[in-house]
Amino acid sequence: MLKLLLIPIGLYLTVVLLFAALQARLLFPAGAVPTAGPLPRGAQRLAVTAPDGARLAGVHIPPLQAPPQRTLAVVFGGNGWNAQEAAELVHRIWPQVDVVAFHYRGYPPSSGSPSAKALLADAPLALAAARDAVRPVRTVAVGMSIGSGVAASLAGSGEVDGAVLVTPFDSLAAVAQQLYPWLPVKLLFRHEIAAAAALRRSPVPVALIAAERDRIIPAERTAALRRSIPNLASDRTVPDAGHNDLYDRPHFAQAMDEALAAVLAAAPGR
Repeated sequence: MLKLLLIPIGLYLTVVLLFAALQARLLFPAGAVPTAGPLPRGAQRLAVTAPDGARLAGVHIPPLQAPPQRTLAVVFGGNGWNAQEAAELVHRIWPQVDVVAFHYRGYPPSSGSPSAKALLADAPLALAAARDAVRPVRTVAVGMSIGSGVAASLAGSGEVDGAVLVTPFDSLAAVAQQLYPWLPVKLLFRHEIAAAAALRRSPVPVALIAAERDRIIPAERTAALRRSIPNLASDRTVPDAGHNDLYDRPHFAQAMDEALAAVLAAAPGR
């Protein structure tokens, strides 16, 4: 009887150990992300070096027609995104805006090893490099999925004029715990991104865009984030959309336009 009990216990402990050892690869599948294609017409490459020597590579896509007062969107994509593709997506929706995105460290052509701590530490460096390249009047951080937590950290510290968070969450650890309730996530998780805590006292206007059928970011996690935002400028849920097919839905571009207009209306220029 004891031997029979030890078998499932041993299997469970093996799964727990694998989760603890492989969580970085699960969260940051850099090797599975496709490489970027040719730069869009008029775009330019950017680069910044982190204090530890990691080189972060980025791309700047200028507006089709530069307005007198330029708005900059600094984009942080999902963990399976190529940064240039994220920038091109935002550029298609907001062609009047300067768009900059940097590849997360460890995601080619950026060097280094990815982690939540590194992504959060690199975000202000990417923001500063983007501002140096554009010299904008106003800056909006745009985050998608895991990138929503990175964008929230900039909004929480008051470093941007507004933030647009797509499929966002309150806490990455809470997302993992809800997805894997049978694992001791709180004891093992090493890559927390606490978006709700970052925004709780921030006056920066924030817009949320959620997917109605999101199976990756549970609705409860977006709801918890929503309750923590003092200055919620816009809140849209795209109907019949999942976490990954949201960007192809006809209402997504409209939600993005509304989000940008709302945060800019609520944010005085710098």
